[in-house]
Amino acid sequence: MSDAFPPPAPADPHEDPACDVAHGRAPAPPVERTLIAVFASPVAGYLLRYAADAGYRPVLADPGPGGAGLEPAVPGLTVTASLKEHAGASADVVVTDHHRPELGAVLAEALASGARWIGVLGNPRHPAPHIPALTALGVPETEIGRVHRPIGLNIGSRTPAEIALATLAGLIADRNGRPGGFSF
Repeated sequence: MSDAFPPPAPADPHEDPACDVAHGRAPAPPVERTLIAVFASPVAGYLLRYAADAGYRPVLADPGPGGAGLEPAVPGLTVTASLKEHAGASADVVVTDHHRPELGAVLAEALASGARWIGVLGNPRHPAPHIPALTALGVPETEIGRVHRPIGLNIGSRTPAEIALATLAGLIADRNGRPGGFSF
């Protein structure tokens, strides 16, 4: 072997693009996702703040007057009365209040929008109010089945911040094709 071409240096075992991003040595890859929280609520506030930090474009859709209180705390927040212009194949929609009378109409709009993922917060031990709301609107059972409930990782969430964290962690796992939890 000729000395003119020395052997390549051994690869750094710690060289990993994700590690470089985590240590601030490389920019995070652009995320082309929108997170739409439907209905202003404490969970929506935390969810949208965390989502903005995780690279989502944060949108609050609330047909009522709510939402104005979230604007200063969420960088880049868009507040709208309808999710129609913001939903689509790159959007994840999280309904943060299943007690609102607009639940069925908002979910029907989300289903028609082609949103990538749609979910409703709610305790799995209680009946799912979105099913009768959508059934009453004539939404087919196959479409109703696209609505996730419960949502997020099962971490025993109790506070709005914990619920938002579990929800966003579940969305990130889903976005990255991972099961969530501690399965690698």
